[in-house]
Amino acid sequence: MKKTKKEKKRLFVLSVSIVGLLSVLVYSVATTCPSILENKSKIKELNKEYNELLSNEEKLVSEVTKLQDDEYVARYAKEKFMYSEDGEIIIRMD
Repeated sequence: MKKTKKEKKRLFVLSVSIVGLLSVLVYSVATTCPSILENKSKIKELNKEYNELLSNEEKLVSEVTKLQDDEYVARYAKEKFMYSEDGEIIIRMD
């Protein structure tokens, strides 16, 4: 069976269309792939920073809770700033 001119033309147009479509798809993937990889690395960095900030927030909340206790504040002032009440003598031992 011989292909007619019309069938050959139709196959040629179809082949060119498929190749063109595949070219567009490959180009699209090739141009977006680097940005996707970059975004993934940014997400990892931001997740790490987020976890560090959560940890820091927990420490700060704990510190705020402690600083609301008068006994803790008095002990902290004595240790950190060498604060003494009347009649107390501070002896620093390193």
